[in-house]
Amino acid sequence: MSSTPHDPFYSSPFGPFYRRHTPYMVQPEYRIYEMNKRLQSRTEDSDNLWWDAFATEFFEDDATLTLSFCLEDGPKRYTIGRTLIPRYFSTVFEGGVTDLYYILKHSKESYHNSSITVDCDQCAMVTQHGKPMFTKVCTEGRLILEFTFDDLMRIKTWHFTIRQYRELVPRSILAMHAQDPQVLDQLSKNITRMGLTNFTLNYLRLCVILEPMQELMSRHKTYNLSPRDCLKTCLFQKWQRMVAPPAEPTRQPTTKRRKRKNSTSSTSNSSAGNTANSGGSKKKTPAASLSLTTQVPQGLGAIPNCSLNPGRDGDLCHSTAVTPSGQFKEKH
Repeated sequence: MSSTPHDPFYSSPFGPFYRRHTPYMVQPEYRIYEMNKRLQSRTEDSDNLWWDAFATEFFEDDATLTLSFCLEDGPKRYTIGRTLIPRYFSTVFEGGVTDLYYILKHSKESYHNSSITVDCDQCAMVTQHGKPMFTKVCTEGRLILEFTFDDLMRIKTWHFTIRQYRELVPRSILAMHAQDPQVLDQLSKNITRMGLTNFTLNYLRLCVILEPMQELMSRHKTYNLSPRDCLKTCLFQKWQRMVAPPAEPTRQPTTKRRKRKNSTSSTSNSSAGNTANSGGSKKKTPAASLSLTTQVPQGLGAIPNCSLNPGRDGDLCHSTAVTPSGQFKEKH
């Protein structure tokens, strides 16, 4: 039977470089697989630069890592920022771990505008310990990851809630020390606390102090100031933010409109007496004038007019009389 292009052993007549890989969509779980491969490529000579490059490849610049678990003295919750994440992973291996990888089962993905959330209720963090004795530790819990929805697809938030853990010792080691009670007693003791080594727990406790000091460290690295000067500057800026009043929203200046003093408008006398007296005619009077409410002699309609400018006798109010011929006559 002849080979087909779908055969894995198929050889292209155009040479081996003509064959192309099948395109695939990168899934969030595949990023965890890549992270496991990168952790396996770690060597004993991996320094801080290697761990910084590791964190840069898989974590955003503003990423946070949170661990929640319960110890003998109560529940614990530690959150560290991006600058402390590389050191966290390195402390895992400093505690005697030779291998570290994560297993995600039945995870759920939800897509948002700019992020992808992965919720895995059956996550296992597997660590292989070479000292103080050969032990495999399986730490189980819930892992919630938030990835940025872009080409890099880096982790923005990491939240691992530990529920339980198991420490597995090979039967071969138990058989070798079956006749030694002291070794068996040592093998029966746990080498971790909730799946975390003492190196990692001590570092998380230290991060409670280090996390608020990130501003001081960043200022010292940027401006090359002494620790005392960095502390003074940070405290002064914080005091300024506390004392400074909140910024008021900018208001648009209101344009004032000038009022016409002698603007005219058409008015009509609604009362029956005024209609009879004025002969049914409508007159134009100043807009600031008020309607006449009292009876006036026939042929003369008196309209009080109050002005801010005093009259000839110093009075503020005077009246304007309208004659039947339509002429205005001012009365004081």
